[in-house]
Amino acid sequence: MDWVISAAKLETSWQISKGLPEFTEPYSLEEYQRRTGSVRYLNLVAWSNEVPIGFKLGYALDDQVFYSWLGGVLPAYRRQGIARSLALAQEEWLIGQGYQEVRMKTRNIHKRMIIFALQSGFNITAVEPQPEIEQFRIYLMKKLVS
Repeated sequence: MDWVISAAKLETSWQISKGLPEFTEPYSLEEYQRRTGSVRYLNLVAWSNEVPIGFKLGYALDDQVFYSWLGGVLPAYRRQGIARSLALAQEEWLIGQGYQEVRMKTRNIHKRMIIFALQSGFNITAVEPQPEIEQFRIYLMKKLVS
C-alpha cells in the first residue's frame, strides 16, 4: 500500500483521532485549536488514496524544543511503517527549523508507543505516578542532530 504525507488542517487529525481505539476520550477540536493557536505547530497527515489514515501533531514549547503531542494510525493501516514515516517527516522538519530536541509523553498502558519511542531514539526522562499503574505518565525526550 502506498501513502503520502503532507501538512493538513487540524480538523483532519481530529477526525482521525476519533477512530483510534487508544484514544478512549479524544480531545475536542477546540482543544486542538487551543494548544496550537498561539504557537508554531506542525500537523502532518498520512493519506492513502486521498483518505486520511494517520497523523502526527506537535507544537513548539520554545525556539529549541518541540512537543510531539498526538499521533496515531487507524487500525486497518497499522504495521506498514506509516507511524515511523510520520515521525521521520516530523523530525526532518524540526531539524530544518532549528529545533534541538523533541519531547513527548505517553501513559504506561501504551506499551507499543513506549517501545516505538525508545526504538526511535527517545530516552525516558521522568515517570509521573498516578493512582493506577497503567496510567503512570512516561516522559520522553530525543536530541535532534542536524
